[in-house]
Amino acid sequence: MVRILFYGDPHGNWKPLLKACADDQPDGVVILGDCDLVRPLSAEVAPLLKAGIPLYWIAGNHDSDREEWFANLFQGGVDTNLNGRVVDVGGVRIGGLGGIFQEAIWHPELGSESHFRAPAHYVEHLARQNLLDGRERLSETAIFPDIYDNLANLSADVLVTHDAPSCHRHGFEELDILAEAMGVRLIVHGHHHEAYEAKLESGIQVIGVNRAQPKLIEISR
Repeated sequence: MVRILFYGDPHGNWKPLLKACADDQPDGVVILGDCDLVRPLSAEVAPLLKAGIPLYWIAGNHDSDREEWFANLFQGGVDTNLNGRVVDVGGVRIGGLGGIFQEAIWHPELGSESHFRAPAHYVEHLARQNLLDGRERLSETAIFPDIYDNLANLSADVLVTHDAPSCHRHGFEELDILAEAMGVRLIVHGHHHEAYEAKLESGIQVIGVNRAQPKLIEISR
């Protein structure tokens, strides 16, 4: 068994994560987004890095709200963003999809067509319209079709998302479809500040993690 600690939406509160890691000594840590970092991520999780605990993260929608928060995450000295890729943690494959469905980019409930397929397309559009005034940060905290499609071609045991699949009342079936395509057994998500467990019709287990709440999960290889 591999013991992974998932940390729900910190929103600036890192003490529960540090305490849980000291108490439980997990094999790895995954942060579920909405960090609200007032200093670099490497400073907030320094004890974990010093202890050699593998740490990965995805971005949440609020991580692009302020230039400071954005820089402290994306240039925060911890280059282990899981968005759009799969990593191996102790023999368990974990894939990540950061951000949320955004109306300006791609929002399935408002129509199946996306406005921009990739982050670069969105930034190029803003540049042409002279709108590079912070809105470009959304390119790192929104779900884009190209990243989604590329991830669907990969295999994993666990899918980590910020947004929720359809079992949540504010969730999206598109995340169910992605999880099935990747062959995952478990989805872990944040965003809604709600701790719960559910199961999709496909049999995939779903765990929602609350705000600033560590969730230690034992996962078979």
